[in-house]
Amino acid sequence: MCNIPPRQIFNRRSSHAQEGYPPFRTTITLPEFGPYLADNQTDKKGRVMTRAVAHYLPREMAILGLVEGVLSFTAICFIALTMDTSLAATGATTGASVSFSSEVGVALSFTGLLGALALTAGLYRPDVCLDLRRVASGGGVAFLMVSSLVLARYAAVIHVPYDHLILLAELILGWGFAITTVRLVHAIALRRRPLARRVLIVGDPAQFTRFQSRLSSRPDQHFEPVLLQEKDLSWDRLRRSRVWGIVLASAAESTGMAALLDCKLRGMRILTAAAFQEVYLGRIELDTLTAHDLLTGTGINAGRMSNAIKRASDIVFGLVLLLLTLPLMILTAVAVKLDSPGPVLYSQQRIGQFGKPFTLLKFRSMAANAEAGGKPRWAQRHDPRITRVGRFIRATRIDELPQLVNVLRGEMSLVGPRPERPHFVEQLIRAIPFYEQRGYVKPGLTGWAQVNFPYGASVEDAREKLSYDLYYVKNRSFTLDIAILFATIRVVLKGEGAR
Repeated sequence: MCNIPPRQIFNRRSSHAQEGYPPFRTTITLPEFGPYLADNQTDKKGRVMTRAVAHYLPREMAILGLVEGVLSFTAICFIALTMDTSLAATGATTGASVSFSSEVGVALSFTGLLGALALTAGLYRPDVCLDLRRVASGGGVAFLMVSSLVLARYAAVIHVPYDHLILLAELILGWGFAITTVRLVHAIALRRRPLARRVLIVGDPAQFTRFQSRLSSRPDQHFEPVLLQEKDLSWDRLRRSRVWGIVLASAAESTGMAALLDCKLRGMRILTAAAFQEVYLGRIELDTLTAHDLLTGTGINAGRMSNAIKRASDIVFGLVLLLLTLPLMILTAVAVKLDSPGPVLYSQQRIGQFGKPFTLLKFRSMAANAEAGGKPRWAQRHDPRITRVGRFIRATRIDELPQLVNVLRGEMSLVGPRPERPHFVEQLIRAIPFYEQRGYVKPGLTGWAQVNFPYGASVEDAREKLSYDLYYVKNRSFTLDIAILFATIRVVLKGEGAR
């Protein structure tokens, strides 16, 4: 185990400070025109939603969702009114008085359900929209579920004429055809790239290559990086090249700053590399991070009311999930016991908020003597220590369900950075700047890093995950928590990132 108390680990300065460097890195300051060019908070033109939700649902996807929502709402209202009018004319009844307001309420409920199912299936991610097979499978399941509920609404009708059943089927098929047409048009538009946002990178080729790799890690945001010479930094040239925005990847003095200022005054989006990654990629660039950046975040400055709402949500949703998953947990306990010798539950010390240690609960997924050598190890792909049942419950995250008890105790939250073991915390604080700052918030059952980055098993992986964890620490909100919970369902169903 770790030979330094957890509280001391958390308050310990990083190795960078110990070696004589300042504990926080200095801010990259833009040249003379920097304050006028860089927008380090948000891009008002680039989003139609709050920043937290926008990272999960980009603007073009929000437009698609709005079109499909209006289309589905209109279709369900039309189906309901047509069927009720037709049935009333033949003397059939649904057993309840029908009014326009009630039909609108039903249509809103069904539309909301369809949207939630589509979000859960990841159908509003541009990379998924390009895969027609995935759209057909995910969208087909969601549509069948909602259309079945529409059909069930008329199940109470006695002696429904055959021609009315045909009419209902035709209306539902027409609704499905309209949704399919919208999806096909949207997919064709994405393939021809009119929705791709061309981003001009101002910097040397090495910076361009590094930034290009960052963009390639988030294909769902659909950015296309371009590199132009400084002599080409004119408003007319950028407009002809269909440049969507400019990212300042270099802090060096540039002869093109006057041209950039002219572009900014004409309405061009211009952001620093750090601001762009935070606003559009949902991550914090550790190389340029300062203490000031974290201190000014909305998540760090959350008040008592916000914290109270989060705690109340944890208790309510935690209790509901515990009751709903109790039968599954009983079956899992039996399977774990029958599969291999050893206890059903596995308890392990983890580091919680502000460095406070707590005992984390999990279903045992490894052999009882998995760490017989006494040294903690990260789980690897095809790890031989994992049991047969353990492989399944890790892939489906069922092994994490006992942590609902930790949530109810107040040691964890439903959403937050995943808690680490003291041994790894000591190691990572020494290797990665700002690693201890992820402990400003309670650890979570799921988190922003978990839905954006696969399982990490190295210091480099931990550094990459930290960029997402610190984004959550800085920007946490109720809407971001909801987006993470929706994304978690998709990740669990697809088995992404599990080891």
